Amino acid sequence: MSDAVLQCTDLARTYREGGNVVAVLKGANLSVGAGETVAITGTSGSGKTTLLNLLGGIDKPSSGHVSILGQDLALLDGRELDRLRNQTLGFVYQFHHLLGEFTAQENVAMPLIIGKRPYAECMARASAILGKVGLQERLTHKPSQLSGGERQRVAIARALVNNPACVLMDEPTGNLDGHTAAGIHQLMKDLQVQLTTSFIVVTHDPAFAAQMDRIYLLADGVLKLATGRGGA
Repeated sequence: MSDAVLQCTDLARTYREGGNVVAVLKGANLSVGAGETVAITGTSGSGKTTLLNLLGGIDKPSSGHVSILGQDLALLDGRELDRLRNQTLGFVYQFHHLLGEFTAQENVAMPLIIGKRPYAECMARASAILGKVGLQERLTHKPSQLSGGERQRVAIARALVNNPACVLMDEPTGNLDGHTAAGIHQLMKDLQVQLTTSFIVVTHDPAFAAQMDRIYLLADGVLKLATGRGGA
């Protein structure tokens, strides 16, 4: 896929445990275009989070390459990598990781503030994206004043506030009850209609995975296409 937003080629990650070398990821290949949604499934401990961390530039591969908008992450120094990640990627985790002392609006604005945008612009954009996730009336509430589903919506808004090319999600509904999780699923579908952002989602939830354009299975360190168009 030549117009890939995010792409990895022959991506591998090994660890040493005592005298043994453990291969968590064995030559993964993945290419995600603009606006595409991809689910990565697999059993606990299969390396899904490791793969996500490599794709997001949080961890470095043992071999292989990751590129975002055509830029090879291995060729960037620390500052360049931080800038690229801030401008092109959003992250959502199972636990929201919101800052308790800040309001919902301030939490969402944080990636823009870190990117040194004008403060008024940061807050305005945070307000707008919170409106998109149905929290316009909760701007001044702190995380402790929000429900679990609302906190995760704030986390999604934070991931989207910079208009990223791709959002990486690690079990975003894994800590929510079924009803609340279904609301997050619907929110994702609604946002996909409005935005051209790509989503790569690690999930154990078959219903959530089924809403993606493609589903991949990671097993024994090998990433394989399970359903959908194209190949790994």
